[in-house]
This record gives sequence, C-alpha cells and structure tokens, in this order.
Amino acid sequence: NMFQANQAYQQFVSITADHTTFWSDKGWLFGLIMAVIVGAVIIGGIKSIARVTSKLVPFMAGIYLLAGLVILIMNVEQIPTAFKVIYEDAFGLSAVGGGLVGSLMVSLLQGVRRAAFSNEAGIGSAAIAHASAQTNNPISQGIVAMLGPLIDTIIICTMTALVIVVTGAYHESTGMEGVALTSRAFESGLSWFPYVLAIAVILFAFSTMISWSYYGLKAFTYLFGEGVNKELIYKFIFCTLIILGSAINLGSVIGFTDAMIFAMSIPNIIGLYILAPDLKKDLKNYYEKIIKAEIKAKA
Repeated sequence: NMFQANQAYQQFVSITADHTTFWSDKGWLFGLIMAVIVGAVIIGGIKSIARVTSKLVPFMAGIYLLAGLVILIMNVEQIPTAFKVIYEDAFGLSAVGGGLVGSLMVSLLQGVRRAAFSNEAGIGSAAIAHASAQTNNPISQGIVAMLGPLIDTIIICTMTALVIVVTGAYHESTGMEGVALTSRAFESGLSWFPYVLAIAVILFAFSTMISWSYYGLKAFTYLFGEGVNKELIYKFIFCTLIILGSAINLGSVIGFTDAMIFAMSIPNIIGLYILAPDLKKDLKNYYEKIIKAEIKAKA
C-alpha cells in the first residue's frame, strides 16, 4: 500500500504542477485523504466505493492498453529497435570488458525484483484470494492464477516498456522513474493522457490497497486470532502506512517493499517444495480427468 500511495501521489502532483504548487510537498496530506477513503471501506464497511472501483478499474485498464497500442502503432517502425535496446540493456551487452558479467547479474536481479512485485508469483499472496473461490477442482484455480503473470507482466509491462523506449522517454527524462517516466512517455504521443493516467493510477492504487488489506488481515488474524479490536488495530496500522508511503521518496518505498517481498517469499517457496509431490499428483489426476472427459465427449 505504501508503493501504491506513493505512485498515485507522484502522478497527481505531475498533472497539477502547471496549475498549483500546493501539492508539491503535501504527500502526507494526499496520503491522509487516501487513507480516509480506504479506511471508509475496510473499517467503515462502505462497500459502495469498492463496487464503483471494481467497475471503473477494468475500464481504465482498457483505456491504458488502447493508448499504449495507439502509441506503438504511431511508432511501429521503432519497435524492432526498441526490442533490441531492451535486450542489450537487460543482458548487459552494452557493457564493456569486465563490467559485462556484473551488469548482467544486476539486470537479472532487478528484473526478478520488479517481476515479483508486479505479479506476486511465488510470494503466496495471490493464493489467499484464489483460496476463497468455490470450486471442486483446486488445480483449476492454480491454472487461472497463471493468467495473472501473463497479462500483467508479459503483456502490460512489455507494452509499457516498449512505449517508454519508442518515444525516447528513457533518454530524455533523466532522473525520472516509476509512473512519472511512464506518464512522460505517453504524453509524448497523447498530450491528454497523463490526466487519464492519473485517474487510472489512483483507481488502481485504491483497488490494490483494498485487496492487500484483505491479504494482510487474513495473515494478521491467523497469527494473533480473530476479534473486532485486533482487526481494528491491523486496519489502523495499514491506513497509517498509506500516509507514510505518500510522504517519503520512491527509492525508500521500493527498498522497503523489496525487502518485505523477499521476506514473504522464503517461507512460501519452502512450503512449495514441501508440497510439490502432492501438487504433482493432484495435477496428474486433474489432467487425466480432462483427457477422459474429452474422450467420452468424442465417443
């Protein structure tokens, strides 16, 4: 929630900078407003806000993808070069001499960190949501969950990277990172898009924070037991961190986030190895049922 609040604030500041400088140093105030709205849902139980967001978020995601495709079509001749630039930078091919191996390791490490943060694969958080699904075949939920990394990282993140490269934003925006860099890239092709992106980022941040509050609450009550007062303590801490995330710089937020994700992944991956034999058996039985069903249908 700290990262989501931080990026929402950064994009909000970027679109208001030409009209007012009031928000330039008011991260804490923006975070406080976000914390109140999130708190109204997770503490006050105002589900109407969550319902509206659940309808708007897919719409904003569609606009984001459409805008990305428009910019890529406008710069279609640059796409092969963009893939080359990404490949060379990712694998350290632009490095010289002894720096090649070091550059490669740094690139791979950074890629794994950002991918883990982007799609949560191997972290164990997404499993909390999928575990609440009503199904007779748990394996089917695992297969559905695999769509997340495909859509999020392979499709959306690749498209975003291509937009940043083909527009030249990664060269021209020295010192920019995160959503500010993405906004600059889209603005070069669609001057009005930063305003749409600001709305989208705030909606995405809001919906993500609500989801993560549920994940955290399940873990918190498992450790400390259920109870109204205990849940209120957790929710208060969660909302307080929204304010903190908006107020501090992105580097600190990402550093803390990476550390927490790494800490989460260790027990989860150990658990995956322990459960691997059972998973393999269940997966085999699931595929056998599908094959038998197809044979029966053809017969």
